[in-house]
Amino acid sequence: MMKAQTPQPDTAPSSELSLDEAIRYAISLQHKRQLDAAETLYRRVLVLAPEHPDALHYLGLLRFQRGRADEAVELLQRAIECEPEFADFHNNLGNVCTALGWVEAAADSYRKAIALDPRRADFHNNLGVLHRVTEASEAAEAEYLLAVELDPKHFRAYNNLGMLYAARDDIKAAVQYYCKSITLMPEHPDGHKLLGLAYYSTGQLAEAAEVFRQWLEQQPDDPTARHMYAACSGCDVPERADNDYIVDTFDRFAESFEEQLKVRLRYRAPELVAEALGRYLPAPAKQLDILDAGCGTGLCGPLVVPWAARLVGVDLSVGMLHRAEGKGCYDQLYRIELSEFLRMPDEAGAYDVILSADTLCYFGPLETVSAAARQALRPQGVFAFSVEDAGDTASSGHILNPHGRYAHTAPYVRDCLEGAGFHVLSIDPAVLRTEGGAPVNGLIIVTQAASQPDASVMNQCADTALPGL
Repeated sequence: MMKAQTPQPDTAPSSELSLDEAIRYAISLQHKRQLDAAETLYRRVLVLAPEHPDALHYLGLLRFQRGRADEAVELLQRAIECEPEFADFHNNLGNVCTALGWVEAAADSYRKAIALDPRRADFHNNLGVLHRVTEASEAAEAEYLLAVELDPKHFRAYNNLGMLYAARDDIKAAVQYYCKSITLMPEHPDGHKLLGLAYYSTGQLAEAAEVFRQWLEQQPDDPTARHMYAACSGCDVPERADNDYIVDTFDRFAESFEEQLKVRLRYRAPELVAEALGRYLPAPAKQLDILDAGCGTGLCGPLVVPWAARLVGVDLSVGMLHRAEGKGCYDQLYRIELSEFLRMPDEAGAYDVILSADTLCYFGPLETVSAAARQALRPQGVFAFSVEDAGDTASSGHILNPHGRYAHTAPYVRDCLEGAGFHVLSIDPAVLRTEGGAPVNGLIIVTQAASQPDASVMNQCADTALPGL
């Protein structure tokens, strides 16, 4: 279940609704991410009309939002059985299969959608995305070009063409397509961000900063524009990423997060953190209270649940938390900023283990969050996490990189942890993911809380299993 700061559902109209009105109202709730209320309405419709195709279809999409991909596929297939000639059902089944990495099933669904409605630009764009995921670059390009031919205002296809050409190192062509996307949809963040990152990837930081400056000038309240301008210009760099930036970024990213990271970027941070943590824990026996700090879609949860008597997840993104809920391994999920959660009086000394994969890369200084983690851990509890490696490029120990994430030096991380009352067990270099075809170097850290706040346990051997766990 999710707690703390989760938006409350709208009150349903008191008048009796027809089935179609109930479906429309449920869709509006779903768009607002009020998933409990939306799901209740869809299921009520299905009690009265078990084969209602729209209820099956939208409930399937909702179950996918909640991380229940197997249920989503079954519901979408039932919708298609009820109305096999409706192209959108096939297209959305293709989207779910793409996110699951089921390439052949996704391609089959997209082609069925196109056969039913060959002039739908979004269907061709989606098939292009699938081709790009499978590295069929020329086939992807053909579908994107057909999409913009069918709909010259399809800004997503222009963005996708830009990404395709950027991957080919044809930055000039990529920039042209990103600019076209911005012209068509100036208020949408994707074109601006991708254009700035295209310049950044070729070392043109001044040009990247100027893109973000212009975007911020047009939309001064946009948190992504503000954060990316700080990242590329070095002006007004925040101590950590703003809450609104995190929510904006990851709510939009939630439904494709795992496919994007695990398939395209070879993302390994959760496995690396869990593996390092496991070296210092006793044999798993459901005996520890564990906090997944910045849980995202819950990639760490299944890796540590064998040790968990209680597993708690914390994140700012409602979209991410809905996906984590679908993993079925968390006892509680909370929507709240991490440092705030760790400092809550009820969380003091509540955990044997805190782990965090790719969350502290959104913090600059780590002193506050390290002290808060120490407060939430029991004596001799373990804190394991990843950060991106700044090497020797950050004189202050941390730096906000132009891609928008912070990196940290190993000596700085060690000093923060020891200052907060931890004994550092290991700091190991690792490749966390690839980005733009290049490895993203990181550090995997495991540290143990001192037995008492000022205890001098810093000289204990880091190579033995932890006492007291």
